[in-house]
Amino acid sequence: MRQEAKVTSKGQVTVPLPIRHLLGVRTGDKLVFESDAAGVRVSAWRKKSPFEKYRGIGTSGIGSGRGAVIGWVRRLRGR
Repeated sequence: MRQEAKVTSKGQVTVPLPIRHLLGVRTGDKLVFESDAAGVRVSAWRKKSPFEKYRGIGTSGIGSGRGAVIGWVRRLRGR
């Protein structure tokens, strides 16, 4: 896919919609630019996992975090 964007005098660029969809970015998300011998790569940078909303599904009664899981396993094993 080839898309073009114009750089403003402030160094700002509007990322074309098909590229935003491809990267899965929305308003307020950050992009990371990495350069190497092959060229420049652009990727989305997220503070939290896109799978965070699914954490804990199917584990009712178990708190979140490593300690809660370890405690649950110990109780399950009778320790």
